Amino acid sequence: MSADRHTRVLIIGSGPAGYSAGVYAARAMLNPVLLQGIEPGGQLTTTTEVENWPGDTEVQGPDLMVRMEAHARAMGTEIIQDIVTKLDLSARPFVAETDSGTRWTADAVILATGARAKWLGIETEQKFRGFGVSACATCDGFFYRGQEIVVVGGGNTAVEEALFLTNFASKVTLVHRRDELRAEKILQDRLFKNPKIIPLWFHEIDEVVGTEDPLGVEGVRVRDVRTGETQVIPAKGLFIAIGHAPASELVEGQLETHHGGYVKVEPGTTHTSIPGVFAAGDLTDHVYRQAVTSAGMGCMAALDAERWLAEQADTLRTAAE
Repeated sequence: MSADRHTRVLIIGSGPAGYSAGVYAARAMLNPVLLQGIEPGGQLTTTTEVENWPGDTEVQGPDLMVRMEAHARAMGTEIIQDIVTKLDLSARPFVAETDSGTRWTADAVILATGARAKWLGIETEQKFRGFGVSACATCDGFFYRGQEIVVVGGGNTAVEEALFLTNFASKVTLVHRRDELRAEKILQDRLFKNPKIIPLWFHEIDEVVGTEDPLGVEGVRVRDVRTGETQVIPAKGLFIAIGHAPASELVEGQLETHHGGYVKVEPGTTHTSIPGVFAAGDLTDHVYRQAVTSAGMGCMAALDAERWLAEQADTLRTAAE
């Protein structure tokens, strides 16, 4: 049975941005409601060891998200496991329809739906995700000190990841299905000058090879796109660097976006192109894409929403007088 509910601040999406927004909005006595989305906790729930979260030398990604959720709840955020299927930002109050049938109206909306790494779509890639297969070099590169690893991709992301990984790995093989890269020339120059990086042209990933107990990557089978011949490259890790896709489907055609769908915000703020709608985390961040920056933006979004709501209240009081 469907139901209608209203909240001053509706937070759509979880993860560091959403939960941080919940903490700050609750502390501001805004009684926020947070709808977790299809993947409660976001991308960190698929990461194992996290060593770059301030205050924790090492923490498991899922454990960190459990703690952040508990913190938001303790502050007073109402957290609901539900998925927003439609969002109407054409008029206030804003309207969100959900998978459960609940229809939410909100005075302000904080979008924290994140971004998803693009994956190859092969079965063994999914099997070894978090156990040698990663889409974040800055998150996981540290664990491959002195090891041979493989990076797949041909754009800026792939080249940047390969260069970064040379700080740890003994050898980085860059697999690309063409014989030239799409990355900026300055990045290509750095890559070709780095003795640790070996480009492998006209190849694509065919299979990830590894152990079962414990689960771990031992190599990557690649296929020559011209001849069909395959070979196994020894590697302890495979980094997928074929880009990220912001989860901006809900606001497509409603909010101004850029860089392939990332929600555009006013510089130095979380204000979007519609007053009262704020965006935080990987949904709007096409540069850093880190948990700590997402959390900071979640804080900003809650503070921006608090100030905006206060301004609206002042305007209404002035008009009434």
